[in-house]
Amino acid sequence: MRIDKKDVPVRIEAPGATARLLTGFGDSKGYTTMSGEYFSLAAGTDIAPLLVGLEGDSCHAPHWGYMAEGVVIVTYRDGSTEEVKAGDMFYWPPGHSVRVEKDAEVIMFSPQHEHIQVLDHMKAKMGG
Repeated sequence: MRIDKKDVPVRIEAPGATARLLTGFGDSKGYTTMSGEYFSLAAGTDIAPLLVGLEGDSCHAPHWGYMAEGVVIVTYRDGSTEEVKAGDMFYWPPGHSVRVEKDAEVIMFSPQHEHIQVLDHMKAKMGG
């Protein structure tokens, strides 16, 4: 799920300040401590091969975030895809992979335990 800033409903508008709020933006029930993450990803990066061996050969951690720069294609377990581009706020539920189309700077918040498991698996696949 992605949404452009201009499509997030305005909750408060005052001189010099606008507060936008989208309710129901992903579900964090069942997860514990969250981590804050910043990813710098080069065009051409595709994490799918690094996810092989995980449940559904995909990332099992949900992510909430903001695409500061670039373009990423997210592929979900059901085969659907979504383009997330600079300026988009996003929620990626468990069961996804990403491929970078244009150099990207991504800010994410994820359940710490689940995402560390995925990152450790990816690192092992890379030989590190």
